[in-house]
Amino acid sequence: MSYRVFLLAALASAACACSAAPGQPAVDSEVIAPNKVVDFAVLYATNCAGCHGPNGSGGAAIGLADPVYLAIADDATIRRIAANGVQGTGMPAFAQSAGGLLTDEQVDVLVHGMRARWATPNRLAGADVPPYVAPAPGSPARGADVYARYCASCHGVAGRGGDRAGSIVDAAFLGLVSDQGLRTTVIVGRRELGAPDWRENVPGTPLTPEDVSDVVAWLAAQRPRHMRPDLQSRHAAESFVGGGMQ
Repeated sequence: MSYRVFLLAALASAACACSAAPGQPAVDSEVIAPNKVVDFAVLYATNCAGCHGPNGSGGAAIGLADPVYLAIADDATIRRIAANGVQGTGMPAFAQSAGGLLTDEQVDVLVHGMRARWATPNRLAGADVPPYVAPAPGSPARGADVYARYCASCHGVAGRGGDRAGSIVDAAFLGLVSDQGLRTTVIVGRRELGAPDWRENVPGTPLTPEDVSDVVAWLAAQRPRHMRPDLQSRHAAESFVGGGMQ
């Protein structure tokens, strides 16, 4: 056998030994079990982006990359929502302990990754920031005046929609959002939808913490009466609402 023929035979033999059968992974490939994935980008894209948007930009639910949201919602709050979900809404439980698919470590990767990538330290330094959770119930009567001053220019008289924004008293909408969800949106806004945060509805005149509580109380009072008891009990038990984190 000539040297050239011998070399070709050796190469062919090596190729056959190293290649996998059709449909099988390569011999040197490594398959990572789903519960061992700890890459934030993979976990976020797989579990969160469908509602909260690519890179936390927002979508069906609030944008998690919003630095105002990350300034008012601490890690314990975000972790609780991600792990346990929100019963009766579009926000599922992701932790295995609550029936989801993610380990505690993976939930922590998501929480810490959001903070590390998207939070802006001192973003709200010097601002009178309304607290994430209302310290006391607001007044619907005062809230009607707050709504007229800060919200009606976009959402229309009585919240039924205007030229720049839709209705926020629609029964279908209010049936899916708790008081905490309303409060979070009033404080944080939805920049991807053109809704400003609590400081920018009226330039130079931010909503006070009391204003936020009052306008949320007014919005909650617009729910159809038969919806209120269930939502109140849900709010008391969970203090957040689905479609995503609030």
